[in-house]
Amino acid sequence: MDWKKLQNGSDIRGIALEGVEGESVNLTAEVAGALARAFTAWLMGRNGQTSQIIAVGCDSRLSSPALVKAFAEGAAAMGCRVLDFGMASTPAMFMSTIDEELRVDGAVMITASHLPWNRNGLKFFTAAGGLDKGDIREILEMAPQFLNTTGRQGGGSIEPTDFMRKYCGFLTDYIRRGAGIGSQPLKGMRVIVDAGNGAGGFFADQVLEPLGADTTGSQFLNPDGRFPNHIPNPENEAAMASVSKAVTDNRADLGIIFDTDVDRSAIVDRSGSPINRNALIALIAAVILREHPGSTIVTDSVTSDGLAEFIGRRQGRHHRFRRGYKNVINEAIRLNGIGEESWLAIETSGHAALRENHFLDDGAYLVAKLLVEAARLRTEGKELQDLIADLRQPCESKEIRFGIGNADFKGYGQTVLDHLKASCTTQPGWQLVEPNYEGVRIACTSPDEQGWLLLRQSLHDPVLPLNIESDVDGGIARIEQRVMKLLAGFKDLKR
Repeated sequence: MDWKKLQNGSDIRGIALEGVEGESVNLTAEVAGALARAFTAWLMGRNGQTSQIIAVGCDSRLSSPALVKAFAEGAAAMGCRVLDFGMASTPAMFMSTIDEELRVDGAVMITASHLPWNRNGLKFFTAAGGLDKGDIREILEMAPQFLNTTGRQGGGSIEPTDFMRKYCGFLTDYIRRGAGIGSQPLKGMRVIVDAGNGAGGFFADQVLEPLGADTTGSQFLNPDGRFPNHIPNPENEAAMASVSKAVTDNRADLGIIFDTDVDRSAIVDRSGSPINRNALIALIAAVILREHPGSTIVTDSVTSDGLAEFIGRRQGRHHRFRRGYKNVINEAIRLNGIGEESWLAIETSGHAALRENHFLDDGAYLVAKLLVEAARLRTEGKELQDLIADLRQPCESKEIRFGIGNADFKGYGQTVLDHLKASCTTQPGWQLVEPNYEGVRIACTSPDEQGWLLLRQSLHDPVLPLNIESDVDGGIARIEQRVMKLLAGFKDLKR
């Protein structure tokens, strides 16, 4: 078995069930048990303690219960006290590591986020946050020695634990305190929740309803690991169209959609218009910049020029960084460490991490903060979308994904990027955007283009994504045509 194939950046991802022809299952119960033992050994090496408390939870995937059972048994066999949270959210698993009563040493979420139903994975946490790539590499290097291990140390146990109720109480208390208008600050609001049959259904009955919100019309709250209605993903067009329709059909004030494990979210306004990607970043940035004037807002590399202008008008600094939620979060932490205040790290995918919340990417906390703002604005006869009325949206946008048919796809991709960077200087109206931390970003300023492009390497796949935006009709087609001419000599690039 190739254990390295299980690493997906700072997570573990694998195929847990047969589903697609040609795919082999590589995340079995036996593998999960070995990973549990390896994580336990890794923790012992880090904190010097021979006994550990480990929390484990999962999303709604069909394979999750078996993997949780195997992981819990593997950790217990190492002498750990294992707290089985059952169905949980990824952010709740981190919160357990800083809970003063539980005193959890490490936590694991069994999830593969928005990936297909037959995939699954593991996300690891300590009180310092999510593990980084190097930590995952260490655990995977240790895991093979524990495969098919049957030995057991003394003192291990597995205890069912209802932590989600406590986590929900944390969210409701936060909204009550923030709104400051009584115990039911959302009374009179109808709010639609779309959990996509993932783990986020709790938000309707355990958070919104105790705050007075009417959640009639909420959909796909019941866990179903087949995801029969739509992909639980705020970036998915069908998913956003579904929650938008639910909002308009039910004449709701607001719609909320979560991904499978609730570390990402997006919202919909009363007209059914999605507030995700650049609009979601602008919305939370407006709130953050009112609370923390001058803050740096760290985003990923594909954010728009209109967003940069929006942040600048509010005396914030827009810092575009690399794709990958851990990259964005770590950059914000780094900036704070050198004295540059950054209160928000957010990807266009919906991963949003706030300094006030341990830089944890928590979709439910993001929504909670926006609900505080919605309650406040309601007293003034306003709504959330009013905060981004001046956000300039592009006339056109497009993403093209070039496959790389070369065994050395990283090296080949870099050659393509170097060529585009050198060639753009010969193109009238094109200027390199600097500083730039990922790929090649070009401002396309000619009157018939009025936009920008970004060509970058995918984080893990043999793919070069090309993002283009334009403020004029037909601008994308003209920019795309020029790019294709410049890349015509690269025969291993496939559209």
